[in-house]
Amino acid sequence: MTLPSQSSVSVDDALAPAPQTERSSLEPDLVLTQDELGVICSCYWRDRSQLSDLTSVDTAVILPIRPEIYHAKVQQTLLQSVAQTLRYPFLHGDRYLLIDGVMSPVLLPGRSPTHVMVMGWVWCELSEAEAIAHVEALPPAEALQPHGYQRGLSQVAWNVRRTLNLDAIWQKTVNGLGEVLGVARCLICSYEAGYPDIAVTAEYCQPQWDSALDIRLPVTPESMAHRVLTTLHPQVLPAESLGLIGQQPPVLAIATCHKDQPNGLILLQHAAMEREWGAFEIDKIQELASQIGTDIAHAKLYAESQNLATELRETNDRLREKHQELEEARTQAEEASRLKSEFLANTSHELRTPLNGMIGFLKLVLDGMADDPEEQAEFIQESYNSAVHLLNIINDILDIAKIEAGKMQLDLNPVNLDDLMENVTKLTRGQVAQKSLSFEILTPASLEPVVLYGNYQRLLQVMLNLVGNSIKFTHDGGITITADIIPEKTVVQGQEKPGIVKISVADTGIGVSLEKQDRLFQNFSQIDGSRTRQYGGTGLGLVISQKLVEAMGGVVSFFSLGEGLGSTVTFTVALYQDPIMVSTQSGDA
Repeated sequence: MTLPSQSSVSVDDALAPAPQTERSSLEPDLVLTQDELGVICSCYWRDRSQLSDLTSVDTAVILPIRPEIYHAKVQQTLLQSVAQTLRYPFLHGDRYLLIDGVMSPVLLPGRSPTHVMVMGWVWCELSEAEAIAHVEALPPAEALQPHGYQRGLSQVAWNVRRTLNLDAIWQKTVNGLGEVLGVARCLICSYEAGYPDIAVTAEYCQPQWDSALDIRLPVTPESMAHRVLTTLHPQVLPAESLGLIGQQPPVLAIATCHKDQPNGLILLQHAAMEREWGAFEIDKIQELASQIGTDIAHAKLYAESQNLATELRETNDRLREKHQELEEARTQAEEASRLKSEFLANTSHELRTPLNGMIGFLKLVLDGMADDPEEQAEFIQESYNSAVHLLNIINDILDIAKIEAGKMQLDLNPVNLDDLMENVTKLTRGQVAQKSLSFEILTPASLEPVVLYGNYQRLLQVMLNLVGNSIKFTHDGGITITADIIPEKTVVQGQEKPGIVKISVADTGIGVSLEKQDRLFQNFSQIDGSRTRQYGGTGLGLVISQKLVEAMGGVVSFFSLGEGLGSTVTFTVALYQDPIMVSTQSGDA
């Protein structure tokens, strides 16, 4: 709006300010009104040199320099609805005049202000450079766009409300406030009652400012931060009270809360020392802080519910696993019970067979049924063999009972490998010859005896079990026993030994199918009941052998490519001392 000029006013002789003692009694030199877009609606100017009254002048006669900065101050006054002091350079012709006065919103009942009125006095004349320098030294107000201030804070609240991730809430809060308010630094701290200090969880700061992420703020009862958290009233605090080092602007501290319980602290810092926080700004930031506090509380509840859901899911998984384990244990127990019943049935048959043989042959002798002394001696020998067989079965049963009860104690001593093999050959020679099988023993080539570290009787028992099985289940071919020294240190009953000896018993017998091999070393388990009836035995030989070898610090393994393809059983036993081996060159020579 442009008003017709009523007079041409000169300021050549009216630039000197009136003394401060006379200032309050003087009428203003300038009165103008502006709308929210910064357009000057009316302008009145008084020529003090002629002692004239205020007269309307053309709006282009006197204008503020750098209108975008001046415009921001107009918007700030309208948004806050509070009058503020003004000291700003205006351009009148080719002169720069510093106007000192007041900018007030034009308040109307029931409506937000849309115009401001400026009343001011000429303070002094400035050069162009001084006027520009004065404007540039003013606190920035670019963040206060028309209705943009409120819109900016609302956008921050909207962005934060869209997530339930705590880290995202903290970072979006400081980034949003930092950009909307144009501050140098914005920090947020997570607060929980009972702790002596709180850490900075997110930070926004301008590039030239040092990071404060590593700062921990004291929240003891005597601290200023504690006062803000307990009263929930914003306060402007000295920077050093929060651990910020150096000459820094004061910090606006505002607590975030939910249901009047604090859960965080927002810290804002302007770049300029002289920049002050207005009541309007503080109120709007406090409103946002309340919303942020609610969002933080909801995010924490969500995180707790997620943790509870995860714990519940893990507990359910563990219960399912435990249920599965119990089901497997029940199945195994039922299978073990069945196997024991089957084992007892087979064992009872195995026990009755030699016992009936003994009774039958002895009855024949007692009744005088032998035709001659030779036949009588044959009856007695058969009765003796049956008694030995019965004793072996009973020993197997007692051994497995001792092993299961954990009462099998073995004393380990040096055992000569050659003596052991010689005894095995002597005790099995008759069975091998009866079935016309080949029998071969291969031992390491050494200049001195190979000495094992084990229990001689139990090693002999293991060898007889393995060789006996090979003879029993082999109809054609033969049996090969191999002993190899492996220079691998081992510890047996707390004693370190220099190596181990791997003994293998291989045969060309009936073999075992791949799917049944895992049952070989199960207590009371037999591969095939029909085979037990065909070949005899309790099915305990391999199990007892495995337990005895393990008691001496060794390992038993079984290999077979399938039925009809033979089998190999290997076991390891500790080497008592390193023997002197025959070198390859010596052997060739």
